[in-house]
Amino acid sequence: MRYLSKLWRFFATAFCFAVFGIGGMFIALFWLPLYRIKHRDEASRKKACRYAVHLTFKGFIYLMYWVGVAKVTTSGIEKLNKLKGNIIIANHPSLIDVVVLISLIRNADCVVKQSLWQNIFTRGVLRNTGYISNADPQGLIDDCQISLQQGSNLIIFPEGTRTRPGSPLTFQRGAANLALRVGANFLRVLIQVSPPALTKGWPWYKIPPRQIHLDLSVLDEFDVSPYTQGNISLSVRKLTRDLEQLYVDELGRFDSAV
Repeated sequence: MRYLSKLWRFFATAFCFAVFGIGGMFIALFWLPLYRIKHRDEASRKKACRYAVHLTFKGFIYLMYWVGVAKVTTSGIEKLNKLKGNIIIANHPSLIDVVVLISLIRNADCVVKQSLWQNIFTRGVLRNTGYISNADPQGLIDDCQISLQQGSNLIIFPEGTRTRPGSPLTFQRGAANLALRVGANFLRVLIQVSPPALTKGWPWYKIPPRQIHLDLSVLDEFDVSPYTQGNISLSVRKLTRDLEQLYVDELGRFDSAV
């Protein structure tokens, strides 16, 4: 039975990622362009396109659950219902973290690696939604601030990329730098994956022994005002270290409970 379960989840995983890739091209070619006709205002058009992606990703998460690849459980999710102009930070253990978060947040924006703008499966969606590219570090803060002022909810992974299982958690300074420069608090999200799967260096075809379980906990808002005094560079470093330690402690409690 274990062999049959693993074989089924192999083909189911391949099917899900095929749907994701082909679906992304279909949406970019035939669905999102319709919003260019309906919405002449660029901000309204981007918002409508992001809501369409939100619905699509929600459907994808249900698909992964329905075919037995992965299930998502949540706690504190009610805190995401009425967000407007917030920064959401999360740890980044798996490939589908951003998909899960966007499926839960109606008007989500995010910082995207420049390489994805060149990817045939994703560039059409990115162009229509206006997600923020990290190609221009100089303009990144300004782009993020404009997005927040327009009421978008900005998803940031302070690690910058997925952390390998067993490796120490290391936060980059970008999220702290943005928060202190625009004066915005963080809403923290903790993501736990069991068994480890779809992590950095883990190809999709490496099927774990059982269904992937992503548990997402929306934590309390983190007030950055104590860090706004004094030298900005030193404050950014301290805020980054403190956020990193909070996540290390939270994940340590999870590991101890497993």
